[in-house]
Amino acid sequence: MKKISLALTTAALAFTATTASANCDSGERVVKFSHVTGGTTHPKVVAANNFAERVNKEMNGKLCIEVFPNSTLFGDSKELEALLLGDVQLLAPSLSKFGSYTPKYGVFDLPFIFKDMDHAIRFTQTEEGKALLTEMDEYAGFVGLGYWMSGMKYFSANKPLIVPSDASGLKFRVQTSDVAKQMISAMDASPQAMAFSEVYGALQTGVVDGQENTWSNIYTKKFYEVQDSVTETNHQLLAYLFMTSSEFLSSLSDEDRSQFLAIADAVTQEANQSVKAKEAANRENILKSGGTINTLTPEQRTEWVETMKPVWKQFESDIGKDLIDAAAGA
Repeated sequence: MKKISLALTTAALAFTATTASANCDSGERVVKFSHVTGGTTHPKVVAANNFAERVNKEMNGKLCIEVFPNSTLFGDSKELEALLLGDVQLLAPSLSKFGSYTPKYGVFDLPFIFKDMDHAIRFTQTEEGKALLTEMDEYAGFVGLGYWMSGMKYFSANKPLIVPSDASGLKFRVQTSDVAKQMISAMDASPQAMAFSEVYGALQTGVVDGQENTWSNIYTKKFYEVQDSVTETNHQLLAYLFMTSSEFLSSLSDEDRSQFLAIADAVTQEANQSVKAKEAANRENILKSGGTINTLTPEQRTEWVETMKPVWKQFESDIGKDLIDAAAGA
């Protein structure tokens, strides 16, 4: 079995991109998988590497996947364009990245729509959830291969956040999601969209006062080092669209495409079943590393829910009430 190729630093890109192909046999088609996440324990990192290992073993002689993590090939702002241009064939961006292509993915961003990850996984397996995988194919050429769960999100800040009013006046980094921006505004705080790779420095220097993320992102990016504490709000899902382009898929033979999609589905199911354990482990890693986690009473949690619930109504016409109902009731 081949070793997957990991590009390590931006400075080494030219060298890595050239030498990474050494792991691929002559005659194999090289497939580049770019993502923005670093570390070794993050669910996306593990899933991407597992997918590459399986394809490189089971489709040996046909396809050879090279993985470029931690924004070493393309960052948040460039990766979708790179996919359209054919400079990369596989991505796993956050579902929050697609607002300019379709408003329907906003259903995943609605605060408190999912009770937990199991609830979110159930929705992705419904007819409505599966239909969203090809929502962007006709006009953008993007095709979803599966949903990779990362975990539920939690707020951190440079002060303890126990009730929503504690966030008043603070600046929070968010993804480029209109839903997320309105959620922050509902707390009387200011949303600041920025790339994932810039968040640690922005927190450290005070460009932003807080952020929202999963245990795995908070731990692997060490956000807890530059924040007072993390509050266990469990307010929103973070999931990724494991995706490719319709152009790449159509370029494969029927047999190769079928095998490729079967591996993608198997890896997705395996990844989503293991996320809860990884998230729990990284929560403990934060505590072991000196981070502080605030837990909420039922009354405090209710206050967070009531503060953010009006966001659903704001996006009902864009997302679709039927889709929101399907997600909430899955």
